[in-house]
Amino acid sequence: MAKTWKQKTLHAVRVARPFVFVILIVVSFRSTIADWNDVPSGSMKPSILEGDRIFVNKLAYDLKVPFTTWHLAQWDNPERGDVVVFYSPQDGVRLVKRVIGVPGDAIELRDNRLYVNGQPASYQPLDPEIVKQMGTAGSSMVFRAEGLGGRQHPVMEIPFVNPTVRTFGPITVKPGEYFMMGDNRDNSNDSRFYGAVSRDQIVGRASRVVLSLDPEHHYKPRWDRFFRPLP
Repeated sequence: MAKTWKQKTLHAVRVARPFVFVILIVVSFRSTIADWNDVPSGSMKPSILEGDRIFVNKLAYDLKVPFTTWHLAQWDNPERGDVVVFYSPQDGVRLVKRVIGVPGDAIELRDNRLYVNGQPASYQPLDPEIVKQMGTAGSSMVFRAEGLGGRQHPVMEIPFVNPTVRTFGPITVKPGEYFMMGDNRDNSNDSRFYGAVSRDQIVGRASRVVLSLDPEHHYKPRWDRFFRPLP
């Protein structure tokens, strides 16, 4: 006896229900606990390269309602030097940058030299192995290891670009906000342009590269970057 349309529909619902449940769990996990983020631009070079996929710990600072930015609980705050993922106050696009200033900090940039609360950041030669990952694209760049709050991270400059972005401030970061900058100081759309980022727009902390595919070489895997911790 042929099944009726109603019987077929009920059967399809029963078959699909476990798959829908699994998808809901996975999507909720990515929304609340952990996620990955593709990096299409070079604003965080040399720390993060185009084609890197980074791991984002969404429980690093707080617990949010799935699929929202509403906070259920908070146990920590971003620190200077953290690499974080957040929603841009400019257009709502999800970005990854480094926290340069926390609430109350006075931030100033003088010819690409950072000052926090009147104290200059330290600058040292960068590890050649980090520069090597840039390949020939890094031959015309200037690389340094910038010291900030007892932590070091790589930064780079591109000579002969518009120098107006190399000098900024000073400004004081307001309560509940964080000042973000890209490690690629001459090619980053960051808080110098759209202002500090509200705490509730921060998604989580990026801790390492999960995998890396080179878009300039037919997405060839960059095996040496797989599971590499972010500086």
